[in-house]
Amino acid sequence: MARAQLQPREDREIYEVPLEVRPEHIDDNGHVNNVVYVGWLQDAGTAHWNARFDTDTRSKWSWVGVRHEIDYFRPLMPDATGVKARTWVGEPQGPRFNRYVRIEDAEGRLCAQGVTEWVLVDAATMRPHRIPATMLPVFEAPQGNP
Repeated sequence: MARAQLQPREDREIYEVPLEVRPEHIDDNGHVNNVVYVGWLQDAGTAHWNARFDTDTRSKWSWVGVRHEIDYFRPLMPDATGVKARTWVGEPQGPRFNRYVRIEDAEGRLCAQGVTEWVLVDAATMRPHRIPATMLPVFEAPQGNP
């Protein structure tokens, strides 16, 4: 059954992360291994968080990925360049956010997409904590420029 392609939300900031296909990413089938994609989902979310929040905030809070779901559309080959992840967040649900990621080739074609369920935790206690209302606006698209 064909999966619907994720489309970025107009009300959310779309954060882009360049990705590098390395020789060690290539599996016995001659393309990027599935495990690498899971790492890329995590890397994209972490990069977005680190880019938007200061050191004090990042030392108080941490995120734990509790679920990953990935759909593959086209393989990334060993010579792939210009690969990028585009990521955005969904609606907060208590301590949880779904983060969406599209992995695209240099031509902007969708190669894979994923959803990671992240849980916000207190960095000192590692206990889940409701996402503060002040956190969501940081992930929203600038007015008039989604």
